[in-house]
Order: sequence, then C-alpha cells, then structure tokens
Amino acid sequence: MFMNRREIIAVSVFLLMVTCSSVSSAATPLESLILQRDLPKGWTLAEAPQIYKKKTLFQHIDGQAELFFKYGFQQSVFATYQGERSREDQIEVDIYDMGKVIQAFGVFSRFRNEDRPGGFGLDSYLDDHSVFFYKGKYFIMLYAAESNADSLGQFSKLISSKISDSSPPPKEIGHFPKNGLKPGSIQYFPEGLLGHKFLGRGFQGTYMGNAGGKEFKVFMAIFKDSGEAMKAREFYKDDLSRKGKVSSEAIHQSETSVLKGEDPYQGKIILFQKGFYLLGALGFEKEEDADNRLAELIKNVK
Repeated sequence: MFMNRREIIAVSVFLLMVTCSSVSSAATPLESLILQRDLPKGWTLAEAPQIYKKKTLFQHIDGQAELFFKYGFQQSVFATYQGERSREDQIEVDIYDMGKVIQAFGVFSRFRNEDRPGGFGLDSYLDDHSVFFYKGKYFIMLYAAESNADSLGQFSKLISSKISDSSPPPKEIGHFPKNGLKPGSIQYFPEGLLGHKFLGRGFQGTYMGNAGGKEFKVFMAIFKDSGEAMKAREFYKDDLSRKGKVSSEAIHQSETSVLKGEDPYQGKIILFQKGFYLLGALGFEKEEDADNRLAELIKNVK
C-alpha cells in the first residue's frame, strides 16, 4: 500500500510531535527540583525560587561564579526555607545544572575539603551548617544559618530523590588505587592540572606514604589522543629541565614511556604515558610508595 504526498507529510509531522513530546517529558525543569510541598516538618518555602543564567550568576555568587563557569555552568535555581523556630532559622538551597556528571563532580570535589559523607546523591559532604552533593549533572549546595545537620540531611535526601538523572560517577574515579588513598581527596580539574597549563584537564588524589610517610599526589591527565599526551610529556620534561632536574628517561612496561625528575616546588615526580593519558606521582618521599600506587593505576587504566 502506497501513501500519497499528503499522507506522508501528515505521518512525518505526527512522528516529529511524538519525538518532541518524548524529549520534553524526559527533560527536568530546574525549578521542579525545588521542594515546594511535603517539606520536612517545621519548614516553609520563604519565597519563589529564583533562576540564574550565565549573565546573572554574578549577582548571586559574585566571588565564585568564575569557578562554576570553568566547570561548564548552564543555569541554577535558588530558594530559601524558613523554620518555625525563629526568623533567623533559614536554609538556603542552590541547585546547579553543570551540563555533565564529570563537571558536577568537579565542582563538588573543589568544595569538599574532607570526607564527611551524608549518604545521598553520588557522593556528598555534610556538617552542621552545610551540605554539598552531586547527582547526575547537578551539583547541590545547602546552607543553614543555625546548626541543623538533621534538617539539612532531610532536605538533601528529598532533593536527591527528585533528580532522575541516573548517570554514574566519572569512571576515572574508580581507576585510582584504594590503598593509601586519603578519603574524599580525589578532585577533577577542567584545566591546569597541578597548576600546569600544558597538562590540561584531569584528576588528582592524595595518598599517604607507608610507615607514616608524608602525603603525595597521584594524578591522571587526559588528552584527546596519544600524540597530544606525548607533546604534554615533552612540555613537562622541558619545564623540569629549566626549573628543576630530569633524573632519567626510559621505556617501561610494554613501551610505556616514563619520565623521572624533581620539581623545586612540588618535589619528586614520576610520569608515565599510557595512550592518551599521562599518569604520575608527585611530592613523594619514598619512590617505592609512588611506584606501587602508579603500578596499580596503570593496570586500572584501560
């Protein structure tokens, strides 16, 4: 059976409407994540939620807006809740759409300064006055004017339950060895990893040396291909040659290139290239500690 031109156009329009409806229903308006009903007992929404875009975020968080922009900020919504105990008893909520889960984690990793998980989202931090957590592409902050960890936890769990984005945590987090890793120390930088522009974007974690040795960093710089990784490695070598020293270069483990040296400010360094990654350890006392952690990291990176 053949359709005429008018029938074909009608079917095409119908399919387009169905597709658009599906996409629209899958999207979550940011305002809908703000709790307006079924609030924790003793709390009310003090004023209508406020939306902030890239042009207006400075009006809300002037000193921190640039950090959010670096991590891919899309938009945010802000709301204030009033407690029944007193006028000063308030909780402020900021929900940031960061575009991707890796960028939401990145902002979260920069705000968290120790490991105090609250048990919501993909990872979280909770103390008596504040909460940070991320889930999917969203980064969420709550601040209580008065000490109130219980209410902060209740709000956070309810907000988390409204977020339907089921994206898993960035896979790179799982590459870092657990042995010796300082809890809550893994961070993601969209640029300037370790303070070096040539390293670009990547992750870093803090590790404890064996037998009470000092802390050191293990890092993973990510490039678009192996050629770009090799260029960055050469930049690092030249930088060490000018400012510190290069101890040795060699081919190690299935032609994975290794660079060893010492930075005058950040200490000893070992750097491996594996495909489009540069994997390294920096600031260690005992080379054995760095070798052990890097051997695990290299094995984990596929």
